Amino acid sequence: MELIKVVEILEEIAPPEFAEHFDEGRIGLILNLENNIERIAVALDANSYVLKKATEMEANLLVTHHTLIFHPINKVSKSLAESLRLALDNGISLYSMHTNYDKAEGGINDVLAARLGLKNLENVETGRIGEVEPCTSAELASHVSETLQTPVIYVGEKEEIRRVMVIGGSGFTTEFLEIARANRVDAFISSELKHNIIREYEELCLIDATHYATENPGMEALCSRLREISGLEVEFIEQPSGIKAVDKT
Repeated sequence: MELIKVVEILEEIAPPEFAEHFDEGRIGLILNLENNIERIAVALDANSYVLKKATEMEANLLVTHHTLIFHPINKVSKSLAESLRLALDNGISLYSMHTNYDKAEGGINDVLAARLGLKNLENVETGRIGEVEPCTSAELASHVSETLQTPVIYVGEKEEIRRVMVIGGSGFTTEFLEIARANRVDAFISSELKHNIIREYEELCLIDATHYATENPGMEALCSRLREISGLEVEFIEQPSGIKAVDKT
């Protein structure tokens, strides 16, 4: 299949106009080798580990959530050079779908909400709000850890949680937490929880389930959609974050 045809499919799944303004120039076809596509690799990140795996499976296109180069650079690091070498030497075009896929129907946040069992979903900008069977903070945190197979940290002891908001990735921002507060949610699940957020939103149960574990399910789910629509071979590349937790208290 022509690369441009695959791009059309990807843009139908996650329209570029859904992306946040800071993603301008950072999504879409990042490396266009104008090649014919027979096999597609999908992963969360575009790095040398993932590109080596994509090379082994003889992929012609790597689709990732996070782009290879996010910030403008003046110097090329060894790791970036290795990633670019692997892509260029092995004829692998690169495509990134970031905040547009966060917001898209069936994207990162829909998959995360479904994986965690949220019911009666509401779309709130990037995130999703849903309902769970009444539970405590500890019970919800345990459910998140078991379901996403990741260590979690949480704050905010609540005896009855019903309404939960989720945002994959680094969603613990004032902008999103104000949406949670306005919608009277009991718990908020995301990643990269900071001290000032803990202090400012003490009325909420805040569960940090890691950046990788909250976004990875959405990229894995993308594979079956791409396979069905394109008819091409599509394979997911798993690269666990390696995060472990130790609590000696």
